[in-house]
Amino acid sequence: MKAVFLEFYKIRKRKIWVTIAALLGVQCLWGMWAFRDMSVKELSQGYMQCLYHFTVLNTIMMPVIAAVTASRVCDLEHKGQTFKLLLTAMPAGALFDAKFICASLHMAAAAAAQTILIIILGKAAGFTEPFPPSRIFGYMITTTSVTVTILALQQVFSLLFSNQMVPLVIGITGSFGGLFSLFLPAGVQKGVLWSYYGVLTQVEMNWDSETKLADMQYIPVDRSSYLLLAGVFAAIYLTGRWCFTRKER
Repeated sequence: MKAVFLEFYKIRKRKIWVTIAALLGVQCLWGMWAFRDMSVKELSQGYMQCLYHFTVLNTIMMPVIAAVTASRVCDLEHKGQTFKLLLTAMPAGALFDAKFICASLHMAAAAAAQTILIIILGKAAGFTEPFPPSRIFGYMITTTSVTVTILALQQVFSLLFSNQMVPLVIGITGSFGGLFSLFLPAGVQKGVLWSYYGVLTQVEMNWDSETKLADMQYIPVDRSSYLLLAGVFAAIYLTGRWCFTRKER
């Protein structure tokens, strides 16, 4: 816990929340624009619409938030070349864990803020669909789980590379790759980490080519994909931690 508190102390002036708040602000503005003047049918499926569209937004934005957060948390030691000094006071594995916990709490808070935003948008737009607490909570858990897994990968690259442009480019490329994979078969999507916002979505859109109308519906939680994501997270975290502890300073 002391190591985690130390990480928060070190980044107190890094203004990580500015980037997170800016991207969440973009999502808020988009939501205010997208959910204005909704039809009766759209209002009756309002929360489904929110969960569906915000899932797509997350595929684009959350990997960038994870990349920036990981970079800001990890680049202090690179700039000051203090890894050798710091590791005389704590094991490398403890440092890796502390940085990950610190960054993960930021990601969890961002997902919670986004969930609150969806609830506020629903009240402001006057959704007539009954409020679905289990679906909203599931959305927050999914968003946090996928983002934290991506964060683990980003942290590994941020710690192993002194040039922080490398992990940032990986994060941006991953977000576009995840968005593109949403148009591919489900089997392909499961092979792309950044597409798991869509893989684990609770809402799907049914497009009627004859009437040219789209209809939303809830779908069951894909438990097997959750287990696969958990396995990917464990592999990334343990491998990355091992590489960091053995890296020459």
